[in-house]
Amino acid sequence: MAERNYYLRPDVMMEPLINQWSAWPFLIPPATAAMTIAKGNLKVMKSFVMAPQIHKQAVNNPAMRGGPFLDVPPEDVGLVKQLVEKTQTRQAQMISLAEAIKTLAATLLEEAKGLSVEDLYQKVPGPLKGYVELAYDLNNFPVIRFIEGLLYKSKYWDTSLHALNLEILRTDERPFMLSTPRFPNGNNLMVDIAFESEGIDRLASMRHTPQSISYAVEALGLDSGAAEKFKDYLTTEEPRRRQKYDGDGTRIRYCNHACLLIETKDVSILTDPLLGYEYESPTQRYSFADLPDTIDFALISHGHGDHFIVETLLQIRHKIGAIVVPKTGGGTLDDPSLKLILQALGFKNIIELDEMEVLPIKGGFIAGLPFLGEHADLSVRAKTAYLIQLGGKSVLCAADSRNVSPELYRHIHDWIGDIDVLYLGMECDGAPLSWLYGNLRTRQFDRQLEKAMDQTRRLSGSDCKLGMEIVQTLGCKQAYVYAMGEEPWLKYITSMELTPASKQIIESDKLVEACRSRGIVSERLFGSKESFL
Repeated sequence: MAERNYYLRPDVMMEPLINQWSAWPFLIPPATAAMTIAKGNLKVMKSFVMAPQIHKQAVNNPAMRGGPFLDVPPEDVGLVKQLVEKTQTRQAQMISLAEAIKTLAATLLEEAKGLSVEDLYQKVPGPLKGYVELAYDLNNFPVIRFIEGLLYKSKYWDTSLHALNLEILRTDERPFMLSTPRFPNGNNLMVDIAFESEGIDRLASMRHTPQSISYAVEALGLDSGAAEKFKDYLTTEEPRRRQKYDGDGTRIRYCNHACLLIETKDVSILTDPLLGYEYESPTQRYSFADLPDTIDFALISHGHGDHFIVETLLQIRHKIGAIVVPKTGGGTLDDPSLKLILQALGFKNIIELDEMEVLPIKGGFIAGLPFLGEHADLSVRAKTAYLIQLGGKSVLCAADSRNVSPELYRHIHDWIGDIDVLYLGMECDGAPLSWLYGNLRTRQFDRQLEKAMDQTRRLSGSDCKLGMEIVQTLGCKQAYVYAMGEEPWLKYITSMELTPASKQIIESDKLVEACRSRGIVSERLFGSKESFL
């Protein structure tokens, strides 16, 4: 008798982990990951072990949300101790790599004064030998270029630390991914599996295509105990069947944050893919069940954890025809290659699109446009705003662009003309430089300078004044505010909880009002929305 077939329940979370930490872009490129592990993960875990009650108080204080505090019950301090020991043992090579990076940076700062660096290759620490190029910029400041592709072929890329954390979700609340590792809790199942494994595609496809239990067990390599637990995540209930869009125009679905599903009858495009799961919640949403069978193009605007969401990307990998990312110079801690990250995650058809480059698609094109600001004045090139033209209509997904140079949009307008629809992030009171990039620094600054840098160099998008300059310069007919992190299921990614008194809400409300007063259709998006062009 044939085995009965089952679907993966729509409320089952598939969270990718690296050594029990939620996988995000800074935990994947080996050099960047080494600094994040040594200066971030280990540091916060050791702090918790020393004072778990302080961490408990901090995570319960809304003003400290998003800080370096573990959201773990104090009585679980033993689990954290075990993970510290596991990290120090299984990721010893990453800790050594981080020390080597700091040592090399200090050596260059002290000894590279503008003369040839050839002799300094002898002083490259052992863990880094053969993996770096030493150079100067045009102002004779020494720089390190990491040979990223080679690092992914080394011991520093260890897929044995990969896992999937499976659990039925019943609430929007999840511990903040950047500060809290994941532990067995009686309700979850942690499955050791490399991210590149086809088994992840097979499991994710069970959201829409039923398979036998043995099919899934084989795909994930489960033992008998895990296979029994896995049955809790299956259902015979058929999911909602989404009809392919076959209208004459363009349909745009706001799925949450910066994720838009843009479709014509000929092509489907998903921007900054991020999908929620289906469970009882007062906030309506689109989920994995609302995606088409094929996503022709997935576009990633930049490498921040709320736009490059590994959890969603791995679950839709089997649907994606091509994934488009910004081109980068690569080789620096703060600007790793997004293409190499995706290759390490098992993606095949990856297109790097540079500024002002055009990718022809059926019925139109996708163009990469400059994306300024929001990166705390770091020289990060891996960021792109996407202009999508279909059926003669234009949509600009500007992500978190901050209009620091209004002349830029005048030059862009000279090339592309008026825009039909603009989507603009207005997280205009962003986190300070050190919040996201502090772990990647290789030198210390005095407290006064550190404070001054953090006060002025922030991860901020446009406010009303800067945003309206974009709207008016590009002649936008519609202007939507998105990527605000307001959806409740995003708090584990962004740690944000906005209120009517938040600057982001005040400024975006002002922009919406200003647009409407000029006859421009405008709205701050939340949850889900469908519109047509």
